[in-house]
Amino acid sequence: MPTGTYISLALYFILMIAIGLWAWKRSTDTSEGYLLAGRNLHPAVAALSAGASDMSGWLLLGLPGALYASGLVEAWIGIGLFLGALANWFIVAPRLRAQTESYGNALTIPEFLANRFPDKAVALRVISALIVVVFFAVYTAAGLVGGGKLFETAFPALLPDTGLSDYMMGVWITAGVVLAYTMVGGFLAVSLTDFVQGVIMLLALVVMPLVVMFGPGGSAGDSLTEIQPGFLSLTQGLTAIGWP
Repeated sequence: MPTGTYISLALYFILMIAIGLWAWKRSTDTSEGYLLAGRNLHPAVAALSAGASDMSGWLLLGLPGALYASGLVEAWIGIGLFLGALANWFIVAPRLRAQTESYGNALTIPEFLANRFPDKAVALRVISALIVVVFFAVYTAAGLVGGGKLFETAFPALLPDTGLSDYMMGVWITAGVVLAYTMVGGFLAVSLTDFVQGVIMLLALVVMPLVVMFGPGGSAGDSLTEIQPGFLSLTQGLTAIGWP
């Protein structure tokens, strides 16, 4: 593996930790600052951060795998998610922002639901907290799997004398770095690191298909359609409720 690759990886992790330390100095004086970055995130940072954290490992690993296996028709997953996210931003988010402030300046969803419906506060706190813990634990685990798969594929035999597989080394390094900047810098650190990661993801998702389709060696589109007709069709096998 070229030395430049290792240097790039190290610089990336150092940048993430540096952002966490910078955020620690900026927004950890109060609970609102630590948990919500003082409700003062720039819209571009909030949007790209939400997109990067919501569509992290699966977007760069799972969706390309689905496209590779079934063709361009799988792009409807991304189209549907884009429309859903757009509706969420314009319909749900403004109301949630206003009401969390008006109902006791709630900092979390369980707290907001308890303040909004005080007669059912205990049940709502417990149920919503369980939902957050269970489903985000599963999602976090999926993100760590993505980190492990990345190391296993891109950095084989990274530390051969440790006794750990490349996959497990990737999981532990990913978890360690994420925990470090999250615990130190809170929500502001998470949002800013997500913003950086989102820019990298966006460039990769735009540039890589263009290189594959139109880069040196000619268009890959003709070869793909020769191997599997309809591979680049958005409607191949599509039905009213999905596809087979």
